[in-house]
Amino acid sequence: MRKTFAPKRCQWAKGGDALSLSYHDREWGVPVRNDRKIFEFLVLESFQAGLSWRIVLNKRKGLRKAFENFDPEKVARFTPARMQKLMQDEDIIRNRLKIEATVNNAKRFLEVRKEFGTFSKYMWHWVGGKPIRHHIRKMSDVPISTDEALRWSLDLKKRGFKFMGPTTVYAHMQAVGMVNDHEINCFVSR
Repeated sequence: MRKTFAPKRCQWAKGGDALSLSYHDREWGVPVRNDRKIFEFLVLESFQAGLSWRIVLNKRKGLRKAFENFDPEKVARFTPARMQKLMQDEDIIRNRLKIEATVNNAKRFLEVRKEFGTFSKYMWHWVGGKPIRHHIRKMSDVPISTDEALRWSLDLKKRGFKFMGPTTVYAHMQAVGMVNDHEINCFVSR
């Protein structure tokens, strides 16, 4: 009988369900420069605040539908009535402040995009245009924030973004590959 070996993964992904493993293996830490995908991760990270990432991944499909495939132009036009209707949607995380923040952040996202040409250009300038590579040996080596995340978070706050504190911003930076925090023995580590 042939033995199969599971690839070595980051500690946080070990023992995860199929959705978490797929996210770790295919998305987390992969550099993203597409504005709509960036907006998706901003939405997901803001909804994650205070919750587990597994909950957000399980609600991702519902969030995608509720927020018009994460189209910031459409989300920016959501009315109070539309936001109230989302509070009844069992397929999403029904948190009024997070729903309102998503609509607000879509408006701010579009303002940044207008100023910089793309949100991606604005976002990537915080790390000099290329991913920061941390040499993570174990989970306890992963920071919860960095100076770059703090500075960017303060700028986002100044621009009117909500639910974008330094820890959330750092999680976003990890998700979109601005920082590579895969453990050095992880098969995804680049």
